[in-house]
Amino acid sequence: MYGGAMMTGRKGSERTMHEWQLQEAKNKLSRVVEQARSEGPQTITLRGQPAAVVLSFEDFRRLTKPARPLSQFFRSSPLAEQELDLTRSVDLSREVEL
Repeated sequence: MYGGAMMTGRKGSERTMHEWQLQEAKNKLSRVVEQARSEGPQTITLRGQPAAVVLSFEDFRRLTKPARPLSQFFRSSPLAEQELDLTRSVDLSREVEL
C-alpha cells in the first residue's frame, strides 16, 4: 500500500510523505489529492522507484514563489548604477555560408 517517509513541513512541523503505487494512485486519485492537501506531498512509485509527487496547490505556490520580486533583484544588483548603451545597431547582418 503506502509507507511513511518523514519530511519537514511548514513551520518545522513533521509530516508524513505517503507512497502510492501508480495503479493504486490512479484508482484512488481523489484520496491521493485529499491527502496531499491535508498531510503533505504524496509520492507515486513506478516499479518500486519514486516517479512523481502530488502536492497541494499551496505547497506548489510556496515552492515556486520567487524569493523576491524581479524588480528588487535588479535594483540590488552590483550593476544597478552602470550606464547601459541600449541603442540598436544599424549594421547589416553578416553573411554566413551555408
